Amino acid sequence: MSSRHLVRKAAEARYVAPGGWAADAKGYRRWTVVDEAAGAVHTGFGVCLLEPGGSVPAHVHSFEECVYVMEGSAILDTPEGAFRLSEGDYALVPLGVPHAWRNDGASPARWAEMQGPVPRARFDGDTLRVPDLPARDPVPIDVRDPRNRRFGNITPAHMDVTKQSQDMLAVSASMRTALLVYSGITVKMMVDSDLGAQLTTMFMVHYDPDGTAGAHDHPFEETYLFLEGTAEAVFDGERYLLGPGDVAWAGVGCVHSFANAGGGPLRWLETQSPQPPARHSYRFARDWDYLRNVLGGTSGNGGNGE
Repeated sequence: MSSRHLVRKAAEARYVAPGGWAADAKGYRRWTVVDEAAGAVHTGFGVCLLEPGGSVPAHVHSFEECVYVMEGSAILDTPEGAFRLSEGDYALVPLGVPHAWRNDGASPARWAEMQGPVPRARFDGDTLRVPDLPARDPVPIDVRDPRNRRFGNITPAHMDVTKQSQDMLAVSASMRTALLVYSGITVKMMVDSDLGAQLTTMFMVHYDPDGTAGAHDHPFEETYLFLEGTAEAVFDGERYLLGPGDVAWAGVGCVHSFANAGGGPLRWLETQSPQPPARHSYRFARDWDYLRNVLGGTSGNGGNGE
């Protein structure tokens, strides 16, 4: 595969009622963005839509799943209980845990869904139906409750370095509550190993107007769902302008860079699969170009990007 990336604009979104194990779901449609057909090995990514009164039957996956609610609210039924996820809430569904969805509200619910490794079509999406779960009364997500193990909440205010407080930092189920801030970029972890994830990560990224990240690549796959502002992104030497609702995916070895192309904040949801290694998770083209020049080689990108 010569290109190791994928870009899909929000205007291209096609929400389709799935078949297979989900054939008897009600009011459920999914925009599948990243899958095997895209060349992914570790990542399945899509945006799900559940209409009022809709439901998705109980099932289990042989992969890890994490979700982020973008609009409305829906009930996630699990063996541990029923949980109401509203806008800004996120959740980890570990491999092999039965779960189901229902929408008892008056408006549609929409959430981003990350799966790792990629579901395989030849095995019906690596998903199996299981007996129905009890329809218990749902409870809202309470991230301050120390019994909470798989849920969190994030809003744009959590990304504002000027508004952090002990109370604000505590609104996370992950121990990595502090913001990582560098070069006009702010990052806040959501789903990671501290939340119990083994195969995937999910986090929020904020760029100030001068935020920029130079050309680099990774030994894992990344997906980006843009939520606010305009990004100038370069993947495999191809330049794109990306805005709210657009999705991009970078495979292993895809050299990519980002800059804020608007006058205001830029924000996106980012996922990774598999989880980054303890060291060498970033390979910056500038460092290896520098070494190439020091060693007397030719200048330029040397195949590592711009």
